[in-house]
Amino acid sequence: MSEHFGTLSDGTEVHRWTLERAGVRVRVLSYGGIVQSLEVPDREGRATDVVLGFAGLDGYLSHPGPYLGALIGRYANRIAGGRFPLDDLTYSLEPNNAPNSLHGGVRGFDKRVWEVTPVEHGIRLGRVSPHGEEGFPGRLEVSATYTLASDGSLRIAYEAVTDAPTVVNLTNHSYFNLGGARSGNAGGHELRLAASRFTPVDTDLIPTGSPDEVEGTRFDFRQARKVGAGYDHNFVLDKGVTGSPEQVAELYDPSSGRALTIATTEPGLQLYTADHLSEPFAPGDGIALETQHFPDSPNRPDFPSTVLRPGEVFRSETVYGFAVR
Repeated sequence: MSEHFGTLSDGTEVHRWTLERAGVRVRVLSYGGIVQSLEVPDREGRATDVVLGFAGLDGYLSHPGPYLGALIGRYANRIAGGRFPLDDLTYSLEPNNAPNSLHGGVRGFDKRVWEVTPVEHGIRLGRVSPHGEEGFPGRLEVSATYTLASDGSLRIAYEAVTDAPTVVNLTNHSYFNLGGARSGNAGGHELRLAASRFTPVDTDLIPTGSPDEVEGTRFDFRQARKVGAGYDHNFVLDKGVTGSPEQVAELYDPSSGRALTIATTEPGLQLYTADHLSEPFAPGDGIALETQHFPDSPNRPDFPSTVLRPGEVFRSETVYGFAVR
């Protein structure tokens, strides 16, 4: 089911699609592929929105920085210096997070209107990113399909093809607060990650070298513990790249009993505790768990590759499951 959600300054209409199944209701915008709301029940059966978002389009247009609920691309996370080499050429991107490029540039996928097609129990969002958009090479045909499974889990499946060598790294940037989107700080949630290593970063949040072991550090979430604050780091998932989603994370809110599980095909997960959120939200109001490849991979041949070439198909899938206990 779709409805009018607003109109951009150039006259382009934005629509909101509602998916509902097994007690879960998710609303997705054609603008930015944004997950605007995600309602799931607590241990008492009371449904509440558990992702941060805005009630109207103006909220997203006036507060683009947090990327609330957005579909991120062409390249999720940071590329150092806004430059990367590929096949003996160097490509320059807009340093929108100076000195780096972040989340696809000034007008990444999160600020584009997508074509939406209904599919069984979901919707398919698609667009063509032309050669040179935000500095990235190649004409990229990309889609993201959002579906609700019979158990209420939300599946996001990404696909892309290109006519020239390029780099691709896609994710969803929802901020979760399992106590409710307006319930306050989420630092008391308990997190478990199947990650024995993480990538240390410099002051610009660019990886400084090879991954480090989490053992004996504040980055060790192999056993569930409170999240706290002060994280904007990539965790190296023990499973690596996989052909089908494997469970890598669980987030639990003791107050509501809600639990979120994440399964993915991706090799990394960026944990961001939203320490820089500002009005109308506050630091720590949500927790982002972004499944993706590693930051600055185009400049790091030792990291899993994000290069996509003609004749290949980029595929990535992440599943968000919900339970109570």
